[in-house]
Amino acid sequence: MKNRLKLLLATAALGAVVLAGCSSATSAAVETVGPTAAAEIIETDTGEVVLDIRTPEEYDQGIIEGAINIDFYDDDFAVQLDALDKDAHYVVYCNSGNRSGQANSIFEDLGFTDVTEIDGGITAWYAEGLPVVLP
Repeated sequence: MKNRLKLLLATAALGAVVLAGCSSATSAAVETVGPTAAAEIIETDTGEVVLDIRTPEEYDQGIIEGAINIDFYDDDFAVQLDALDKDAHYVVYCNSGNRSGQANSIFEDLGFTDVTEIDGGITAWYAEGLPVVLP
């Protein structure tokens, strides 16, 4: 009887590990890349959405061309993200990478499947000499 109980517990534990592995495989594909790699993605891929999550005041100072703005600090930030197409490819940035790093878990929780975060945000983008435009 003790051996059966041990076998049953071992099987249950193994099943839990397998299920946990499967559940993480279905979470969002969030990748962090440097500004130059992000610029290449934006230049060569078609259909990605460039998402600036800075404040409107920061956004007005200069953006990556084509970026849309959803303010990370809005009370309904997650609601606004939830309204977006979860299967589209998003290239996300903020000022320094802090807010976009925090937003990664929100993207995952909401079921987004393809998110690229720009490491260092637009500050790193500027430092690389990459182009910005006024909105």
